[in-house]
Amino acid sequence: MTKTLSPALEISGLIKDVGPLPALDGRMKRIVSNISLQAHFGAVTALLGANGAGKTTTIECAQGLQNRTGGTISLLGQDPQNADAGLRSRVGVMLQDGGLPPAARPITLLRHVAGLYRNPLSVDALVQRLGIGEFSDTNIRRLSGGQKQRVSLAASLLGNPDVLFLDEPSAGLDPQSRLMVFELIRELRDSGKAIILTTHLLDDAQRLADYVYIVDKGESVAQGTVQELLAQSTSALGKRAMTFEAAPHLDLAPLVRPGLECSETRPGSYRLSGTLEPADLGRFGAWCAQLTAVPTSIHLASQSLEDVFLAISRDGTAANSKPETMGIS
Repeated sequence: MTKTLSPALEISGLIKDVGPLPALDGRMKRIVSNISLQAHFGAVTALLGANGAGKTTTIECAQGLQNRTGGTISLLGQDPQNADAGLRSRVGVMLQDGGLPPAARPITLLRHVAGLYRNPLSVDALVQRLGIGEFSDTNIRRLSGGQKQRVSLAASLLGNPDVLFLDEPSAGLDPQSRLMVFELIRELRDSGKAIILTTHLLDDAQRLADYVYIVDKGESVAQGTVQELLAQSTSALGKRAMTFEAAPHLDLAPLVRPGLECSETRPGSYRLSGTLEPADLGRFGAWCAQLTAVPTSIHLASQSLEDVFLAISRDGTAANSKPETMGIS
């Protein structure tokens, strides 16, 4: 990760409370309790966590869209809560819900957004790059989720920002559009921009991120490059994972032993993980023969970022005793 310049974004000890909530008898709920991170120019920084972990709240506080309860934030050297127009013109934001006017048509909207900047990027070039022309005559309310994502991404880029926030950028995208967006994100990183993205899709983080912060229950519980996280996780060392597709609801007991787990992640999809040894492959073949269950696909790989994330979640690395609610003073 590039560290020759000051961080484009620096967050220290972020706290965010919401409420008071009637369901909590007028108490506040703490949804972010201790998140710290840095994002640098020329790098993709990913906040990785399950839905509800606090990722979107964190980047909305970083953008100044929400006021924080505690902690400090520096975005391009300024506090985003007191940001001037000059700072905001250097920041691009793509929110997960889009925030797009439903009655507008994509190109009309993008030309309007471009008019808000002194030196915007070419609307036509972005429309062509992101394939927006295919649905340019359709009102935004009638677009699919993936089409709205492409329009939102284009809008976030029009000001040619130095810092780009992307909240779940691949949500709803078909595989072709997903690859297109990934390629564009890499180009933006290589041009020197600081990119901060949130995702609950571990494959996205593993493929895109230069640096990863794992967020759990409102706290940043682990950080590093993908390779550093894999190396630092003692539960991942020496482990491999095998996934396979077969008939649903098979008896997995013969495949399980101490240090090796097997589960059906969804009907017909299975995951065998742990200290996988050659003898386990022999047992797997014998198990298939006994059940006359011929897998339709088999994939063997080293432990992934998903394994690290699940291990951290299982181990309860995040402080389980942190206060969830507090009285109103």
